[in-house]
Formats: sequence, C-alpha cells, structure tokens
Amino acid sequence: MANEVLPDALPYYDKGYEEPGVREAALKLVEEETRRYRPTKNYLEYLPAAPEAVFLTPVLRAEFERIGKAQPMDILSFKRYELPPPLVGQKNDVSAWMDSVNNSNAQLQHQATRVHNLELLETYGVTSWRQHVESLLEMQKHQQRHLQQLRQQVQEVNWQRKTEQLEAGGKISALEDEWATLVAKNYEIDRACCELEGQVHQLQTAAAAASATQPAVADGGDGMSEES
Repeated sequence: MANEVLPDALPYYDKGYEEPGVREAALKLVEEETRRYRPTKNYLEYLPAAPEAVFLTPVLRAEFERIGKAQPMDILSFKRYELPPPLVGQKNDVSAWMDSVNNSNAQLQHQATRVHNLELLETYGVTSWRQHVESLLEMQKHQQRHLQQLRQQVQEVNWQRKTEQLEAGGKISALEDEWATLVAKNYEIDRACCELEGQVHQLQTAAAAASATQPAVADGGDGMSEES
C-alpha cells in the first residue's frame, strides 16, 4: 500500500479538458510547480558509479590531460610522407644517403600496399559491401519488429488504462447518483420531520390552551346550579 499510486484524475472518462482555458490553466500550474521545485537530494545515488576507467584509453587520458592543461593540439605531421634528400653538408655521407633510400623504400612499399588494397577492394569489395548492406537491413528489420512490439505493448497499456478508467468512472457516476438520491431522501425526511414537529407543536399548543380554559368552564357551571 505504501508504493500504491492513487490517481486523482481519469483522463479517459473525465470531461471538460477541451474547454477554453483549461489547458492554459493546467500548463500554468505545472510551470508554477516547476519553478518552486528544488531538488534536495541526488536521485541517482542508489546507482553504482560509472566505470570511467573502462572507457579511458591511454590516448583519451592523455588528450583529457592536455585539455585540462589548456595546451594546444599537436599539429598533424606530414614528415613521414616526404622524401627529403641529404642535407648540403651531408652530400658525401653514406649513412645520410642510406636513410634517404630507406625512407624512399618505405614510401614505395606504402604506395604498393595501397595499390594492393585497392585491387582487393575492386575484386571483393562489391560482395563485401553487399553482405554489409544485407546485415544492416537485417538489423533494421529486427529493430522495426522490436519497435512494433513496444508500440503494441504501449497500445495494450493504454487500452487497459482506458478500460479501467471507464469502469471506475461508471462506478463513480453510479455512486454519485446514489449519493444524490440519498441526499434528496434525507432532505425529504428532514422536511417531513420538520412538518411533523410543527404539527406536534400545534397540537401541544392547542392542548395547553384547552387545559388552561377547562377550569374556568367548570367554575361557571357550579355558580349556575347554586342559583337555581
């Protein structure tokens, strides 16, 4: 009983919601209550703390630290894509030329890998993309079925609420009619009682008047008998 919700309105049964000014008055009451409402406690305190460490990778942690220190972001470096020759002072340095050659080989291998990936994409990309699209369509169908089930559940809840409220409204109307009938009967009984009290009062008054005049009549009768 402590957690039971007692509704004070039956929107499926009550009338008058569409009358002018009713909606505005309701919105005004909600606005006033919202303006007065001030949360006094944390309503999520019963939930465990979010495991932020699970989502903080070393890269994200370093980035958050950089943002916290208000440091600028590192500029994207394209040096690895360049093919610089040895410096002027290193024209005769064999190791400098070896570094340049190794860099050129790395760049060449990188471009060859890109070409190979493009060839694989051209050969198998259509089939892979078609499978990916089919997977997405299946996921969409699954989500649509789930959405339809949720909508059906919502509709069933609404129908149940409507049925219960109509039944409750009918009972309330019957009880109101019975109450009105009983009030009318009580009024008729009260009026009949008042009339009876008035009649009783009149009878009592008449009886009192009759009893007050009865001795005088008796005295007058005795005097007449003596004279005769």
